[in-house]
Amino acid sequence: MLSGWLGASATAGASSGLRDASPCGYAVVDLEATGSSPRRHRIVEVGVVLLDRDLRSQGEFSTLVDPLGPVGPTHIHGIGAGDVVGAPRFAEISWHLLGLLRGRVLVGHHVACDRGFLAAEFSRLGVDLPPVPTLCTMRLAADHLPGLASPSLRACCAAAGLPRFAPHTALGDARATAGLLRRYAALATGCSGRTRPAAWNQALSEAAGLRWPGRGAPGVPRGPGGAGSARNARGPVMVPTARKGDA
Repeated sequence: MLSGWLGASATAGASSGLRDASPCGYAVVDLEATGSSPRRHRIVEVGVVLLDRDLRSQGEFSTLVDPLGPVGPTHIHGIGAGDVVGAPRFAEISWHLLGLLRGRVLVGHHVACDRGFLAAEFSRLGVDLPPVPTLCTMRLAADHLPGLASPSLRACCAAAGLPRFAPHTALGDARATAGLLRRYAALATGCSGRTRPAAWNQALSEAAGLRWPGRGAPGVPRGPGGAGSARNARGPVMVPTARKGDA
């Protein structure tokens, strides 16, 4: 977990990575939450890895989030109450997060859960998340990694021959999921010369054509330092995190 500022990348000097990213490709998302119910629990950490249509990395975003209440199972996600002191509320990152997701296929390991939490958080702000197409690396494991005893992210990455990673940090899990997506693409395309399975093209086309809430739309929070401010409309938001080991 990295102590400091995370935005376009966990490395210093890479803050232009998200600003120059074309909104066409994949947003690989992982969330840590205070519990398992999107209706009753809140997001406490967000990690996003952006990939272009050919699965090349375009940048990263990560932040702890103030859940406005108990942080939940610290023994699972490793986040304590003191870690979120001074962290932004979801409303304060919502405009920037919409910008990262816009035009992209939403990818996650059990992506239905991640989408459910995002939809619930945006709904609390009066924003309806559009029907963004998704790819679930957990479900895709049945096609590309048959015979797995467990569909967990750790088990899938091990079966795919990917490096070990620190689980239950949002950015670490998002990076691992992005690596798994690339491995699935390689397994599916083989020597065909294609960079992604043909079935994913439809999802990319649908994502590119979706209408998302725009600046000034009802329900999109705005205000100085908030999600609609000029500061984070131009490029990556730099937000503090007490997490360590994401670098």
